[in-house]
Amino acid sequence: MIDLLADIHAYYTEGAAISREVIREHLVENLLSPSSPHQLVVCSLDHGIVIGFAAITMVYSLVDFAPEKRKHCQLKELYVRSSMRSKGAGRSLMSWVARHAAENGCHRIDWPVKASNAKGIAFYKGVGAEQVVERLSFRLSEQKLRELALQCPAASDA
Repeated sequence: MIDLLADIHAYYTEGAAISREVIREHLVENLLSPSSPHQLVVCSLDHGIVIGFAAITMVYSLVDFAPEKRKHCQLKELYVRSSMRSKGAGRSLMSWVARHAAENGCHRIDWPVKASNAKGIAFYKGVGAEQVVERLSFRLSEQKLRELALQCPAASDA
């Protein structure tokens, strides 16, 4: 799993390396922590080598209150080692996520995808997903996050 997390880090940070110890610490203290909102599922070969994983979170709608529609599954990440793509691991992971979501009363699965990830987009469409065209993704990072945070009065000031 540490190797896979190193791979995904390099994928999203254009090849930047990170120490295995930092990855292991994050995996143990955050991702696998009992307080983590994520559930991780892995796909492995017969001899135990992890070749892919999915990270999911169950969430409740703040908009749709109907009991049959209020819960859904958020797919935070789906990643398969590049050498193992197009061999069924991604489909197996997505199938597990779909079954788990259905068994837990979810009415949909949502997830973001990098706009430049053409192969990922084709894969998701291949498993039956539809692009949500009316949604955009936004991010507030570092400096802008701190600037906005400073505009909030402290709890004792309220």
